[in-house]
Amino acid sequence: MAVFLSCGDALFDLFAGPGGDIATVRLEGHVGGSPLNVAIGLARLGNRAGYFCKNSSDLFGARIRGYLDANGVALDWLVPTDRPSTLAIVQTDTSGSASYVFHIGGTADVSIETAELPETLPDAIEAVHVGSYSTAVEPTASALLALVRRERGRRPISYDPNVRLPIEPDLELWRSRFREFGACADVIKASDEDIVSLAEPGATGKPRFDEFAADALALGAKLVVVTRGGEGALVYAADGRTSEAAGVPVEVQDTVGAGDTFQAATLHWLAHHGAISEGGLDIEGADLADLADFAACAAAITCTRSGANLPTIEELERFRADRGRA
Repeated sequence: MAVFLSCGDALFDLFAGPGGDIATVRLEGHVGGSPLNVAIGLARLGNRAGYFCKNSSDLFGARIRGYLDANGVALDWLVPTDRPSTLAIVQTDTSGSASYVFHIGGTADVSIETAELPETLPDAIEAVHVGSYSTAVEPTASALLALVRRERGRRPISYDPNVRLPIEPDLELWRSRFREFGACADVIKASDEDIVSLAEPGATGKPRFDEFAADALALGAKLVVVTRGGEGALVYAADGRTSEAAGVPVEVQDTVGAGDTFQAATLHWLAHHGAISEGGLDIEGADLADLADFAACAAAITCTRSGANLPTIEELERFRADRGRA
């Protein structure tokens, strides 16, 4: 059984629902946060997962802690604080795509100090994942960067920039952070929207996925994944191999958590096919097409549900069996 530590965001997504008069907004809340979703996804796929973040003692923080615990995610690395929880107001359009407004000033998950990092990580932890706004907002960004720099070479590092411009609108800061975290990462996943945001000033036209992947591999990554929503995903390996997964047709409820599901499923697949080794990632001979299809099917299941409700390994295996890809 693989063991992972995911690190970063811990918040509540508050979904704006229908109904109410002009002076009323009806909200339905659910635990969220991109790397938190990755931890939940890994646990539901049958792995041991822990989560490192600073978590509030308020109502939302208590629910976050309870949700992690209920899903079998280890709580050993939660740092308690009286700071409030981050809140995200989420609206979805007719296609299910989500837009966010964040309430994040002085909140718990973006207040981790470098001195609060665990002094050491147990040898049992096989890989570390970081991502999203916690890699861009201080002081947590610097703390997590110190962590992955320290752990690089001891165990594989996974990174998803998951650019959130409503939180940090400075594109050059995101580009700088991408270079810093990317230089520590063995696995990098980015969405087509991330790639547009991270493109250098003056870039025009469609996102250049091959160029992005080449740049990410040049930073030192062994595996780069580009997700393209309903159009599927592209996988690039440092040995020059590439693969593509077509989009998986499903009835979309919303896309919240789909990219996080893809990330969790990718890490699960790598671990369970012997690609995660002591100190690094060995993808020689890895079936990139199967990896991409496995992760795309997992993400598709999440899209059929409201909010970030990631699949279990049993659900994913049944789904793939129905498609003839067990």
